[in-house]
Amino acid sequence: MSEPNHKDCMTHSAEEIKHICTNFHKAIEFIGKRWMGTVIYTLMEGPKRYHEIISSIPGISDRLLTERLRDLENEGLIVKNIITTTPKKVEYELTPTGKELDEVIHVLMKWVKNRGESL
Repeated sequence: MSEPNHKDCMTHSAEEIKHICTNFHKAIEFIGKRWMGTVIYTLMEGPKRYHEIISSIPGISDRLLTERLRDLENEGLIVKNIITTTPKKVEYELTPTGKELDEVIHVLMKWVKNRGESL
């Protein structure tokens, strides 16, 4: 990771910095919601049906998984694909915007693994 360029920060107005900080805070809070990162991480492998997602995340409740999937869909990070077969099937898949989180999630996972049991 490169060192932050503090000169770049100085070229931004106070209002621009406030806007950047506000958006950063919102992004961290969204990704930091309980189970959110794990749901995103699970979908990085490709489209999954509901039962595949819930079975790959030990401890998550049906209600919370449904809530997180709705949150991700509302933010445009996943799409819910309805497959019109008999019986009807539903798959969840990351959008291109959701897939942009791949590097962020993997860097965070690496950081967690390197810290071991210290969290």
